[in-house]
Amino acid sequence: MCGIAGFMHADRNRPVDPETLVAMAAIQHHRGPDGFGWRSQDGVGFSHARLSIIDLDENRGRQPFASDDGRLMLTKNGELYDFQRIRAELTATGARFRTRSDSEIVMHLYPRYGLDGTLPRLRGEFAFALYDKDDDRLMLVRDRFGIKPLYWTEVNGMLVFGSELKVLFAHPEVPRRFSPAGVYHQLMQTMVPGTTAFEGIHQVRPGHLLDVRRRDGRLQIEERKYWDMEFPQENEHPTRFDEQDYIEGVRSQLLEAVQHRLTADVPVGSYLSGGIDSCAILGLAAAAQQNPVKAFTIGFDNSEYDESAIATEMAQSAGADQDILMLDADHLYDHFEETLWHTERTIYNTLGVAKLLMSRHVTSVDYKVVLTGEGSDELFGGYPAFRRDMFLHGLDHLQADERREWEALLAESNKLFRGAMLAENAVENAALTERVGFTPSCLQPWLASAQQVPALLNQDLARELEGYDPGAAIAAQFDPAMLQGRHPLDKAQYVWIKTMLEGQILTWGGDRVDMANSMEARPPFLDHHLAEYATRIPPSMRIHGRTEKYVLREAMKGLLPDVLYKREKFAFMAPPAHTDPRKWAAVQDLAARHLTPSAIADAGLLDSAGVDALFRLHEAPDTGTATQVQLDASINHLLGVQILHRHFVAADIPQQARETANRLGWRP
Repeated sequence: MCGIAGFMHADRNRPVDPETLVAMAAIQHHRGPDGFGWRSQDGVGFSHARLSIIDLDENRGRQPFASDDGRLMLTKNGELYDFQRIRAELTATGARFRTRSDSEIVMHLYPRYGLDGTLPRLRGEFAFALYDKDDDRLMLVRDRFGIKPLYWTEVNGMLVFGSELKVLFAHPEVPRRFSPAGVYHQLMQTMVPGTTAFEGIHQVRPGHLLDVRRRDGRLQIEERKYWDMEFPQENEHPTRFDEQDYIEGVRSQLLEAVQHRLTADVPVGSYLSGGIDSCAILGLAAAAQQNPVKAFTIGFDNSEYDESAIATEMAQSAGADQDILMLDADHLYDHFEETLWHTERTIYNTLGVAKLLMSRHVTSVDYKVVLTGEGSDELFGGYPAFRRDMFLHGLDHLQADERREWEALLAESNKLFRGAMLAENAVENAALTERVGFTPSCLQPWLASAQQVPALLNQDLARELEGYDPGAAIAAQFDPAMLQGRHPLDKAQYVWIKTMLEGQILTWGGDRVDMANSMEARPPFLDHHLAEYATRIPPSMRIHGRTEKYVLREAMKGLLPDVLYKREKFAFMAPPAHTDPRKWAAVQDLAARHLTPSAIADAGLLDSAGVDALFRLHEAPDTGTATQVQLDASINHLLGVQILHRHFVAADIPQQARETANRLGWRP
């Protein structure tokens, strides 16, 4: 894992400033502290901050790469698995490799197969920029699920890209200002796919590539999809099947994904919570390595949210070397501002802070690669929102009273997360219902919180956004061809993957807080071979009656302790602010710095009266628990937009980047 950066001028004769390239690498040195490099030609410049995982030689693995004939230039972030086999095949056809890096295979695949033939051969999590001098073509490519970030903007006849927003902002010509809709979506938690909080700054969407060519002194930019999570038509799911076939298929596919992700020239550990996802990964990794695996567990001082005891049972069962990081409730908000510098977006729960502290602990004991359990719920129907959509829309045989009973049981078992994982009351959005067939339960809590947003906005922003429908903006980004004719559970999972997975779990719960401390996280469940297999699993094998992730439970039954095998899905979250007076006091301390009338006026984003009213509602004695959960999230977002303004709009990031480069001794 590394950090990449660069730009392409519309005028190929316009000089590339190497100091800017180095500064763009330096501002993200946390992603790659093991070295840097830069390269340019014909008005195109790349730079790279390196975290050495494969091929540790400082000089041999240095990027950006250039081909021997000068045609190609590459800078890449992430990992490509099964690269040894591909490398051997290419060598047999005459390719000659200069490094042992997994990245170099792209340089040999592309001339032989073109981009369309190369991408299906790439397995893993990655974001890369490839420049083809012969075609005068820049290609920005992001992995299938968006595990690795990749941002871009067009400004002043130039396309600028990088692994993080601050990398783009380190370029002196890139403006830094919020977009009105961006502020709206930061306050309601759910972003429009492909967007950011900032005007003119975009993300390459998961499974997409940006194709940039120069024509007549201008840049022609085309974004196109190369992969999607394509479920079969509802009538293509088999009605009669052998359960064991799917159980064995999941076991085989997951084991292969884990084995590939154990490939490294450094030790590989594993994150371990009390859920079956990380427990399954640990169990398979321990069996594959036949040696004790270092297992890292987060514990909280609130027993209702702490899973460390269950994780310990799994660690003992697998013979793992467990390392538990216990976190105090009020300690998390001490690092809230630092976390937002890395997430570059607001967060609704301090789990992101907890994971930043954990990645720091992991690197402090000399580990920089861990396996994680992200993606399991997305593939196998693990979230309570999926169960709700299943019994509301996917089980035609259920009687109305049965549906009500199942919904009541679901609400009771997830009462800690009501207001976050499940809406307190049903929320409908016409545009989403038209595009999906119903309003997915996973979006309903955030659509509910969106109703509060207009009153929180600066009056000028509120007027500009009058009549804005955030649900419609999100719905417009879903490919209708991927939803039409699909089973309701397939639709619900697809929507989550396009919104919550990429926008939250893999950003402020994944890459950004992991790489903040130069730590690489590898999620085997998001191997695209496993994902494509999972789309073919009948919905009743994913959610079997009231049991979520049924097929995964059965596939992993042999290595899970009984308590884990029988345990219902428990969302991994940090205790919200209202659950502990110390946490609420820490929130108030942050508010005293960032949500004062003068701070709000300086940023020009929020309305002081609306902010005060929301705090009063939070502290009212008759405010229900579910409402408090939602208000906790809203307050985190209010703090978030103010902190983002301070660090990314008001600050001089180009100057910070240059100073960082000087401090590191990174020079052209």
